Amino acid sequence: MSDIQFWTFFFIILTFAIYIFIAWRSRVKETKEFYVASQGVPTIANGAAVAADWMSAASFIGMAGLIAFLGSDGSVYLMGWTGGYVLLALLLAPYLRKWGKFTVPEFVGDRYAESVRIVAAIAAIVVSFTYVVGQMSGGGIVFSRFLNLTVEWGVVLCAAVIFIYAVLGGMKGITYTQVAQYTVLIIAYLIPAFAVAYQTTGIPIPQISYGTILAELDALSLEFGLHAFTEAFAGRGSQLDVFLVTASLMLGTAGLPHVIIRFYTTKTVRGARYSAFWALLFIALLYLTAPAVGAFTKLNLLQGVQGASPDDLPDWVQTWGATGLVTVNENVDVIQTVSNNAASGADLIVNNDILVLASPEIGGLPAPIVGLMAAGGMAAAMSTAAGLLLVISSAASHDLYFRVMKKDGASERQQMLVGRIAMAVAIGAAIWAGINPPAFVAQVVAFAFGLAASTFFPILILGIFWKRANAAGATAGVLTGLVFSGSYMIYTLEVFGTSANDPIMGISPEGIGAIGAAVNFAVTIIVSLLTRPPSERVQEMVEEIRYPATRQERVPSGE
Repeated sequence: MSDIQFWTFFFIILTFAIYIFIAWRSRVKETKEFYVASQGVPTIANGAAVAADWMSAASFIGMAGLIAFLGSDGSVYLMGWTGGYVLLALLLAPYLRKWGKFTVPEFVGDRYAESVRIVAAIAAIVVSFTYVVGQMSGGGIVFSRFLNLTVEWGVVLCAAVIFIYAVLGGMKGITYTQVAQYTVLIIAYLIPAFAVAYQTTGIPIPQISYGTILAELDALSLEFGLHAFTEAFAGRGSQLDVFLVTASLMLGTAGLPHVIIRFYTTKTVRGARYSAFWALLFIALLYLTAPAVGAFTKLNLLQGVQGASPDDLPDWVQTWGATGLVTVNENVDVIQTVSNNAASGADLIVNNDILVLASPEIGGLPAPIVGLMAAGGMAAAMSTAAGLLLVISSAASHDLYFRVMKKDGASERQQMLVGRIAMAVAIGAAIWAGINPPAFVAQVVAFAFGLAASTFFPILILGIFWKRANAAGATAGVLTGLVFSGSYMIYTLEVFGTSANDPIMGISPEGIGAIGAAVNFAVTIIVSLLTRPPSERVQEMVEEIRYPATRQERVPSGE
């Protein structure tokens, strides 16, 4: 066993044992504990759990890799995801927490009608399933490289661990597991970043030091047939697409069910607001570091292969080549072109999704740091996947089974059983899709954000701030947005056996969600105005949740 494998096994076994122990200690028997942790999670802990939920495999594994090859256009992920979080914290989270329910479809059902709850529950399952596919794919990549497993078995093992602690502890176990996972992933991300920055520039603060390498990185990128790292609108193709992807990620972020339900777990409305503050602080630690990680990793990669023949490449090329995520053209004398796109025919093709995980090896860092990075990648993938599975479980058991199919009432035991069965079915489907993902990890996740933007964001905003929005409008808006964006994604990607088509007007599938949200807004407003307004009771409920909390709500006794 190599040093890297030893340290990888050590850190992964240690962290997995911690996660499962936390879940076992937090095991639940009641639906309120299973879905919202009895609404008793402390503010800082909830902030860390939100950050872990947020910083999925897309953030940890995919984002810096996309920045490395997209260059400055990779900032759409930084701006979209963080900007959307501000929208969520200011416009949605406090009001939904004051409503005081379990799930997003439950709010939609109370605000509009039971028929809209069904539509929202189906949309929540679609969005969450799309998102969880990216997490399964990211987990498979980690296992395939560091544990010498195939990607397929890596996905299966990742899913099995997630299923164990998600089923045992529900939201309560997931919350405290996510606090541990956040700790693991942020340490695993920052230590290599600081080490590579110091090794490359002599300045151990990556956010400051990476600016000193950009001129050299631009020159090397051009030499290898890539666009300059700092060139604007070169990575995504057009200014319009950059704008739409950013907007889609922002609106989708504010409408993601698995993040919104995190704010249902706090003790008070005030706690939901402060959770948002802590989460943004925790998120910033990684997001402000990602551009530097992308820049340093790309520089070290290009320097390592510059002037090298296929037989004289760095060791990391061979080890990652075994996973199928790095491909070398053996028929050339010297590597002259590098790409992240297999269709380009470059001499060296490097998958976006390996760059962060491979950054310690590319930078020549010691084996313990490589093993720690593997544990961090797994923590990122599992922390978000668990929350997504809970959304799928709650939508199936609480919003569909309990509120629609068993209107005469279902016992706690029946609800818990249905929820766990739904989780098992979802993870089985996610294993298959994670083995056959339609795109890179961060791109798959971006599709989920586009679907959330097209479905949930408009009806949540209108449901809180416009009393005239009604059930007919919300149903029409959600269905139109889902079909519009989903159809465009299928049209432009090779999914479900379809062939990929060229984007219309250069609009990528990651950016269509912004247009889908606009369509949803328009349809919801027009149909609501053409049909009967909501009842007086519903309009009074909408008015009530916009009032500031009373002092008694803000500071309950004992807090």
